[in-house]
Order: sequence, then C-alpha cells, then structure tokens
Amino acid sequence: MDIGWITRQSQGQSRVFSGDRPAVSLESGETWTYDSLHRISNQYAHVLQDMGIGRGDRIGILMHNSAEYLAMYLAVAKLGAIAVRINFRLLPEELSYILHDAQPRILCLDDSTLAGVKALAQDLPIEKVLVLTANPDELPDWSDSWDVLQAGHPCDIAGPLPAESDPAMLMYTSGTTGRPKGALWTHGNLLWFAAMQVMRWRLNQNTVALMSGPMYHVGAIEDVGLATLMAGGHVVIMRSGQFNVRRALSMVEKHHVTDAILFPFMIYDLLQVPDISSTDMGSVRHIYSGGDPVLPWAIEELMRRFPHICLTQVYGLTEGTPIITSLDLCNSTEHADSVGTPLPLAEVRVAGDSGEDLGRNATGEIWTRSPAVVKEYWQNTTATQETFTDGWCRTGDLGRIDGEGYLKIIGRKKDMIRSGGENIYPAEVEDVLIRHPAIKEAAVIGLPDPTYIETVCAIIVLQPSAHLSREEVIAYCREHLAGYKKPRQVAFVSELPRTASGKVLKHLLREQWNPNPE
Repeated sequence: MDIGWITRQSQGQSRVFSGDRPAVSLESGETWTYDSLHRISNQYAHVLQDMGIGRGDRIGILMHNSAEYLAMYLAVAKLGAIAVRINFRLLPEELSYILHDAQPRILCLDDSTLAGVKALAQDLPIEKVLVLTANPDELPDWSDSWDVLQAGHPCDIAGPLPAESDPAMLMYTSGTTGRPKGALWTHGNLLWFAAMQVMRWRLNQNTVALMSGPMYHVGAIEDVGLATLMAGGHVVIMRSGQFNVRRALSMVEKHHVTDAILFPFMIYDLLQVPDISSTDMGSVRHIYSGGDPVLPWAIEELMRRFPHICLTQVYGLTEGTPIITSLDLCNSTEHADSVGTPLPLAEVRVAGDSGEDLGRNATGEIWTRSPAVVKEYWQNTTATQETFTDGWCRTGDLGRIDGEGYLKIIGRKKDMIRSGGENIYPAEVEDVLIRHPAIKEAAVIGLPDPTYIETVCAIIVLQPSAHLSREEVIAYCREHLAGYKKPRQVAFVSELPRTASGKVLKHLLREQWNPNPE
C-alpha cells in the first residue's frame, strides 16, 4: 500500500467517503476535492512516467506551499519514486550540497524558487527542471513550464503498487549540528505514522487541520496533515513566507478549523493580538506545538483565554518519528514540564553510553522505536550505524522518564556543559530563566573557559518593554540553582536563531559568542 492510497479512497466500489469532499484548501481561496487531488496527481505521475521516471528515481521538490506541491508528492509516491523535499530557504552552497547528494533526475520549482537555482544552473546534476509559473515565456532555456504535467492521463498508474518497505521520501535533517543528512522514509513509515496520529487524537472526516508551516518540513505534511487526509478530513494550507497570525486567524474563521499546528513563536504571536476576543475560535479543539517547549506563561494564558482548546506539546525528530511522544494539556498543567507519553505503537527508553537501559528517573540518551523510525540515512553508512540499532533510533537528546512514564527533555547530548567536573544540562537552566517574568525566551550554551573547561552562558530575549541586567539574571539563577549551574556570562538579543520547526540553532550561538573559536 502506497501513500497515494489516501486519494484513492474515494474511488471504486470500496468507497470510504465521497470524492467531492474538500481535501485541500489554500489561503488564496482555491479548494481541491479528493477526486481532483487524485486525478491531478495521476496526471503528474503519467507525465513523469513518460519521462522515464520509475522506482527509486529521485524527484526534487523545491517549492513554496501549494496544492500542486502535494499532488506532485503523491504522484512520485504512486510511481515508487522518491520525493526529495528541499528547504527553499537554503543558500546556493547548501542547496548544491543536497542536490549533489540526492542526485534527483527532475527538479520541480516555482517562480519564487527559480532565482535561487539560476546560479547553480550550469552545475546541476539534473536531467529536467519543471517550473510552476505564471510566465512560461520568460523561463530560461534550461527549464520547462509545469504546464506539461497537465498532459497526463487522470487514470490510475498501471502495474504493482509500491511495497511497504519501498522508499518514498528523502527528508534532509535541519542540520542543527552540521551538514544535513538525508533520512530515507518508506511508504510504511509514512502510513504508520499517519495511523499512529489518527489513533492518538481520533482524527476523522470532520477534522479540519490548519497547516501553518512550510511543506518541505515534516511538521507541515506528515504531522497531522497526512493523518487528516488518511481520516478523510480537510487540510487548510497557509501560503509560505513570513508567518502572520492574523492571516492564520482568518483561515480559522473561514474554514472552521478544528486542529492547528502552531510552533511556539506562533502561539506567542497569537496571544499578543490585542483584539483576539473578537475572533471566532470556537471551532478549534486542538493546537499542536513542538520544536521547543511552550513557555509556561503562554500555556497558562492560552488555557485562561481559550479553555475549550487542548494544547498538545509534541516531541520527535525527522528520522526517529516526528511525533514520538505527546502531552495533552486539556484541563490541567500537570506534567507540563514534560513532553508526555509515547503515541500508540511507539516506544521510548533512556539509555546509557553503552546502550544499557537506565530505567525510570535516570538521565540518559533518549532512544525511540516505532513503525515510523527510518532505517537509514541516504548513502551515509557511518551515520546510519551511529544512529540506528535493531529498530531503535538514538536521538542524541538527553532525557528522563519519571515514575508515571512521562518523558522530560534535559537537552542535547552534545549540548551538555562540563564545568568544574560537573555536568550541567542547559534545559534545566533555561527552565529557570523562562520563569522570570521579564524573560521571554532563553538559550543556554557552554563556552570555553581556561579554569572550568566550560562556563555557562545565558542568551536572553526580554519581554517587550522589560529591563533586566546581567547581575540581576545571575542573582535570580543563584536563588533557584546550585552555584555551579548559574550563568557566568549573559547576553541580551532581540531574537534567537531557529530552524523552520522552531528549534534554536545553538551551534550558531556558540559561533557568535565564543571569544576564542578554534
């Protein structure tokens, strides 16, 4: 069974739901039904097949959010080929690395991403470039208009369907610690991950899910989005670009959104809308958030203003199941300092340096296992062997499972600070910092120190109009932490560098604030 099954549900005698139901709606006002999504993805698949694309071939997708993006993704899956979803924010050097690593035969662009590829045009390891454009006559001679894809036949693709173990998608990790690695997802990974979410949150035909993130990211399509389509629901896609909370609220009202994926910074923006009470959010039942924990003040404020909304904090990673655990903060903030418990069919354990199980209330590396854990990185045997063992994924995150089975994130294993012979976990210091009323966000890193080997550095974003000195920060931490854990350096910034999924890029902070880089 391939992921194209999602759009085939409305076909034939085994009809599960009507094909004229809306499947995807765009911020532009356009809506595609399940039948149209299935038909158009078939057209794309037939044209790709005529171009010689078959099982195992890679197709690069470097586009902003659109219904065509989703149709191409499904078309590639139906052929047994591999979709390579590429971050449109990458610079030419970063883009070149991924294209040469994945070697896609065809690259799909749109008007907004074409310019970034022009600089690489002479060095692209690609047979054909297709551009979704409103101005086909202005395309460079090394590309073709997307219009050619409309020539395909809307009928299903002949031949056997891809197997559950066949690769379907190549997703490059965010690269928070170095060069991105390509996580190779199978059809089974995709379908089981969608099923795990349907089981956890009982998504159904009445679910209307708001997709706020970029579609190159699992936090847009795979998280909730694909699961909603599996359940016969309706996915609402915001256009790419600078997130605007008023645009999101407009989509919520127009489509009666029930479930929304909002990264923490989006929730903060939402709570700062002065006339938010005039917006009809009565349809919203669930907000999912991840990347970083939602700050305590925001949890409390969201629950106070919108008691009918259940905030769900999730934890996961691209290669080790994008949502491996979740915590539903529906009526209580109990366990709010955790990321919850595993989804159905998922397992989590905390392991020592040799892989031994440390059990409850011990700090160690988080290992995860589920049908959505990938088996390998693309053409990277060393990284595969370092990360995957007997179906388990070593996340590189440090955590602790309490006596009730709730997982708490302590920090990145590589981010642990070794100072004066003591282990210091940045997440513990950050947890104290963000509870100060003047602090909006905080990131803690270790910097080289001639005496202590490393010293704690706190990088802080203040609340609007708030004032706080370095000495006040250190004194506050001294009241709540052991002396060796308090920051010795403090920096104030307007914002923290983040990935598209909201994770703080601590390697950039270390590069910026390290006074003596090697």
